[in-house]
Amino acid sequence: METRPVRVVLVDDHEMVIEGLKAMLARFTGRVRVVGQAATAEAAQSVVSALNPDVVLCDVRLRESSGLDLCRRLTEQDPGRRVLLLSVYDDEQYLYQALRAGASGYLLKRISGEELVRSLEEVHAGQTVVDRTLAGRVASSAARMDSGEFWPGARLGLSQRESEVLGLIVAGLSNRAIASRLVIGDETVKSHARAVYRKLGVGDRAGAVAAALREGLFQ
Repeated sequence: METRPVRVVLVDDHEMVIEGLKAMLARFTGRVRVVGQAATAEAAQSVVSALNPDVVLCDVRLRESSGLDLCRRLTEQDPGRRVLLLSVYDDEQYLYQALRAGASGYLLKRISGEELVRSLEEVHAGQTVVDRTLAGRVASSAARMDSGEFWPGARLGLSQRESEVLGLIVAGLSNRAIASRLVIGDETVKSHARAVYRKLGVGDRAGAVAAALREGLFQ
């Protein structure tokens, strides 16, 4: 029996990304078919309701909204809704948030066309997919936790990457220097720093350094 293509709705607030995904998936017409697209969470809800796709492929960050919030709303409205999130953030904390929001998978945007199509098929079949880079990191983190080894700040709710950023803040590195050291963008560093401040209950770098030293996070 011939298997029909997976019907997909694309959600991203950048037209270039949408067109790039459509061009990438167009090479796999027998396996995947893009049936709709949306640039905002509000529009996405209408499109998904009207088209009832097999999978919603959505960016984690949307202008004036969040792909995580959209995912949560879609899966609350229909527990069987399959949402696959795409992101540039290779931090396991975002993966955990995605899964808590009801996502069926979390992939990084550097994924190849073949890998993306296979992931869409697996999600449609009821599986949960996780980018291989993050999957390996999560497995390693789980092993360390199981053996009682935690990264500094884990007990305070910091993710491993947030702990790395905090350690470099304590060492006196600027955001640009941290970005270079960790091979991530300046805005990503700022996002991690804001998360660190929030979790430590402080308002700035000086407060974060003081809290880290007070808690004995870095010797």
